[in-house]
Formats: sequence, structure tokens, C-alpha cells
Amino acid sequence: MLCIIGGACSGRRALVAERYPRAVWHRLEPGEPPAGWAGRPPSGGVLVITGWAEWLKALLAATADDEAVRSAWRAQLSALDEREREAQGEALLILDEMGCGIVPMAAEARRLRDLNGWLAQEVASRSRAVWQVRHGLFKQLK
Repeated sequence: MLCIIGGACSGRRALVAERYPRAVWHRLEPGEPPAGWAGRPPSGGVLVITGWAEWLKALLAATADDEAVRSAWRAQLSALDEREREAQGEALLILDEMGCGIVPMAAEARRLRDLNGWLAQEVASRSRAVWQVRHGLFKQLK
């Protein structure tokens, strides 16, 4: 698994397109079930998965139990890990950085940012490489 994290319009997609021009892209849809996105990476290729913030926002709207949300994505990431091994391909997750701004007043907006941070930590811990993108510049963190 690979991870690229950065803010909106930071240059994440351009970096991926440049480094992995033959990658297959999948955008998560809000409310999409796990089977919808944990598809098999192309044999020996790269599957890019985007749309995490909106997907997570819909998941949070469906349940108030944060630990259930975290358990759900852990199971989904484990399934993706297994599919990577089977296909000898790699998944590249493009995540949104939300932790560098003003803390929102609305509780649901704070919850989204907290859980997005935990999701990023989980993905980073599973990833063999992590890049941070800012202002079109990237830095490998892992």
C-alpha cells in the first residue's frame, strides 16, 4: 500500500499521474459499501483510490460510534492488503490533510477531522511509502 496526503488542490493527483501513468483510478462514492472499492488492484499494477473525505463523512453520518467506524475501515484496509498480495499489485490511497487549519466549532466537523486523522495514521502505518504534498512540492515521509 502507498499513501499520498495533502490539502485540497495541493498537487496530489498530478504527482500520482506523473509517477504512475498507467494506474487505474477509483473514486469512492459516499455510502459506497466495502465491496465497491476494495476491488482487486490490476495484476502487477497500481489502483489509486480517492474520495476518502466524502466517503468518511457519509460513514460518520450513518453511525455515532467512532470505534465502529474505525473497526470498519480496519477491516476494509485488511481486505485491500489481501487483494494486493493476491494480484501482486499495489493500492495507492490519496488522503486529505485536514489537521492544519482552524478547529471548527461544529461538533460534527471536529469529529470528521479527528477520524480523518486516525484514518491517515492507520493508512500510513500499513503503507510501505508515504508522501506529503504541499504547494505542488512533495516530501517522502516513509
